[in-house]
Amino acid sequence: MKIFTYILTVLAVLLIGYNVTQINFDAPFEGESVVALITIFAGLCAIILLAIMRVSKKIEQTIKRKS
Repeated sequence: MKIFTYILTVLAVLLIGYNVTQINFDAPFEGESVVALITIFAGLCAIILLAIMRVSKKIEQTIKRKS
């Protein structure tokens, strides 16, 4: 599961990197730039959720070891 979350994090970072190049900085809230901004936001949310999942799994393992 740990490797899976790292792979998804890398994919999310790559997706964010690609979509940053798609933004038209002269008009960031028009046309395709809006789609790129939404995708960047979704990628950031995915990274945060994966980090939370990694921390929760680590806490779960710690609790199992102690009991």
